[in-house]
Amino acid sequence: MKPILLRGARVLDPANGRDEVADLLLEGGLVKGIGRALGTPDGATVLEGKGLVAAPGFVDLHAHLREPGREDVETIATGARAAAAGGFSAVCAMPNTDPVTDNQAAVGFIVRQAGLAGFARVYPIGAVSVGQKGEQLAEFGELVAAGAVAVSDDGRPVATAHLMRTALEYARTFDIPVIDHCEDVTLSHGGAMHEGVTSTRLGLKGIPRSSEDVIVARDIALAALTGGHVHFAHVSTAGAVALIREAKTRGLRVTAEVTPHHFTLTDAACEGYDTNAKMNPPLREAGDLAALRGALADGTIDCIATDHAPHHYDAKEAEFDNAPFGVVGLETALGLALTELVEPGTLTLAQLVDRMAARPAAIAHLPGGALRPGGPADVVVFDPGQEWTVDPSRFFSKSRNTPFAGRRLRGAVRWTIVGGKVVHTAGDRPDAPDRSGR
Repeated sequence: MKPILLRGARVLDPANGRDEVADLLLEGGLVKGIGRALGTPDGATVLEGKGLVAAPGFVDLHAHLREPGREDVETIATGARAAAAGGFSAVCAMPNTDPVTDNQAAVGFIVRQAGLAGFARVYPIGAVSVGQKGEQLAEFGELVAAGAVAVSDDGRPVATAHLMRTALEYARTFDIPVIDHCEDVTLSHGGAMHEGVTSTRLGLKGIPRSSEDVIVARDIALAALTGGHVHFAHVSTAGAVALIREAKTRGLRVTAEVTPHHFTLTDAACEGYDTNAKMNPPLREAGDLAALRGALADGTIDCIATDHAPHHYDAKEAEFDNAPFGVVGLETALGLALTELVEPGTLTLAQLVDRMAARPAAIAHLPGGALRPGGPADVVVFDPGQEWTVDPSRFFSKSRNTPFAGRRLRGAVRWTIVGGKVVHTAGDRPDAPDRSGR
């Protein structure tokens, strides 16, 4: 592996308080040096970084890579390739695969497939319950030994308070978070979008905010009881934000994430029955969106995660009630965050890197998230001012289900480097122009 010298970029590393124009030397898969005039090792690949930002590779705590079971819409290889295109050096794979990632063999399969792919690092998340049925706790010790970095029944909430309490107690033994999809299914059952004026006008059954809020409140009470670490997936309501903020003032082990689609869109995106705006939790209203942005700014919400959820074109072409929930997000996350958060001044560029790299890495105890000599050479280099238009046909993901097609965004990845190897370069294109089935 050749050394890489990135010259003259703005090196931005919030974890170490670094923000300076400098050179970055990567050698042997590690960060060798950061500073001025480092010299060029023999045979090094030189990348010119003038006008660009070099930051720790982004870390996504929440993605659905669909393998095993739905390789027609995504594989670990195509998902990891899409992650690299989006500036992510690491992505955590949710366990709602087929079969469910609830045992050592399933975790080991994901680890092996990711290694063969050679793009972004993929860290498996194991299931909380066997088969995600909400009945019997999975064997967390075996999952962690095989490489799992957290547990979750995402796609479904942890079914009962008793199961959640036991999961938090057991997970504490291994110092891993329990990631919960907060949804009271007795309140959300049959719902297709946020319950409000828009759902009423469209004649669609709504999902109330309380469906999320009551499970967030339950989990906070159980975190207080057990001392366990609960991480709230894809927060969408102002009520949940208020509960999480209060829990943090009490010193509880509570962290949270928000997705780009939830801090960018409201339920108005569902007008015209656009199934690419159908997701769970649903897009909420302007007041919720403002609360999410404010919570990102003040640190109540710790990080940005994509909830990348690929679906085949034909599935999303169904009637709104029958279409699946979810959107792809790995390749649009940076552009949306820069356009919707940094450009209007909600976050500084350093805060954005913190929310997309340092904090998610810390939550899951991953080795990335920072640039320090001797640390992993996982780097994203991006142009924060470059404008581009979202064109789903050019995604590396196998799927195209995005509500942002045609959206003009600012901020584009130039290079993504993982373990000292360039795994994405601007201008790379998928092997086929469009694999969506159209």
